[in-house]
Amino acid sequence: MDIEGYARRMLEKMGEDEVKKVLAERIAEIKNWSLERAMRWAEAVIVEVKNAYGKTNWLLDYYRSGVTMGEFGVGSRGRGDFYVHEKIAEVIGDSGAVVSSKDLDDAGVVKFGDFYISVAIDGIHSRLSEFPFIAGFHVTRAAMRDVYVMGAEPVAVFSDIHIADDGDVSKIFDHIAGITAVCEAVKVPLVSGSTLRIGGDMVIGERMTGGVGCVGVSKHITPRRNVRDGDVILLTEGAGGGTVATTAIYFGMHEIVEETINLDFIKAVRAIFKADLVRRIHSMSDVTNGGIRGDAEEIAKVSGLALIFDYDKVRNCVNPKVLKMLEELEIDFMGVSIDSLMVVCDAETAELVKSAVKEAGVRIEEVGWVEKGRKGAFVVEGGEIREIKPRFRESAYTPLKKVVGEETPPDFEEMRRKVDEAAMKAVEKKKRVLERLGRV
Repeated sequence: MDIEGYARRMLEKMGEDEVKKVLAERIAEIKNWSLERAMRWAEAVIVEVKNAYGKTNWLLDYYRSGVTMGEFGVGSRGRGDFYVHEKIAEVIGDSGAVVSSKDLDDAGVVKFGDFYISVAIDGIHSRLSEFPFIAGFHVTRAAMRDVYVMGAEPVAVFSDIHIADDGDVSKIFDHIAGITAVCEAVKVPLVSGSTLRIGGDMVIGERMTGGVGCVGVSKHITPRRNVRDGDVILLTEGAGGGTVATTAIYFGMHEIVEETINLDFIKAVRAIFKADLVRRIHSMSDVTNGGIRGDAEEIAKVSGLALIFDYDKVRNCVNPKVLKMLEELEIDFMGVSIDSLMVVCDAETAELVKSAVKEAGVRIEEVGWVEKGRKGAFVVEGGEIREIKPRFRESAYTPLKKVVGEETPPDFEEMRRKVDEAAMKAVEKKKRVLERLGRV
């Protein structure tokens, strides 16, 4: 519970004494304290809130869009989330990076001498707070994937973990064990990190969040924008990661979680590296951002080409046990992260890639192609071709997400206008600070 935010909102609705009483009751309930002790805590919270928010300052304040993260689907790997990422790229501006946020890749790239340096960071799945080991395992594997698909060899991993005030310290160790299980298996070291409480004293409860980053080095890169007309699309078998594990946990199908604990993706991409095929590959991706629907849409957008997928062949690239679970729960496998490796290259190279990956013991199939003349992502099913697009949110994969839904809100365009305004205000503020700082 964010007691600072709670107090701030309540002070707008009721008197200070009433806020203190209600806040103390909430604190006592969550922390299992006496009301007297909780009352002292509540008094201090109110003092800080009044001091912090009773005044304004252009540097401390920020433009309020009136659009919440949940309403706009931020983090839900759909249209709203993708739109916010486009706005983030606008706020960043021209960074001079070889690959930046505007390219819609999961890793950014800079050049240093003759080498490309790829950097990626992934947040832990928000619903794995009480399962720190697999949260660490899957986020580490995800960060490495983002670097690998840029054609880079990971050389270092770093982490950040935040646990709320009442969280057990042991979560730190279980989480780090999950991270280093991947690191040790792949022989890429965890070199640094940060450990903090969420919101310091102001957030009570046991929630955990954080992220893992990865740095890689290469002489070639394989960004999404490099796909070409006539390329074929290859896909390895995917069993999912944090998203599929979350689905299994919250639908009570815990045996499926073990299907996600593998390094098949890394085995496949390392086989490609070992065969010296990276320089011949145009683009690689991991199927995570809202599934095939999301990734294909982004690749089509940055390349200006169309990606065509064979529905049945894509379906066959989902781990059978995972696919059975998804279909039993009526979750669209094309709209959820299955963590497959997607390779886009010419037909001749595709044969070499398939041979190398199969030799590593990983299933891989040709599932589609790239063509010009139209734009977007399409699927062929039953002899008919139809366009596929990401929904407002990725496929609803927990009971609560099914209640929240995947449909676009009726006021989406108005919310988007407000988000545009917020991004513009952030850019203006940055410019004002840069003018103040001068050149270094």
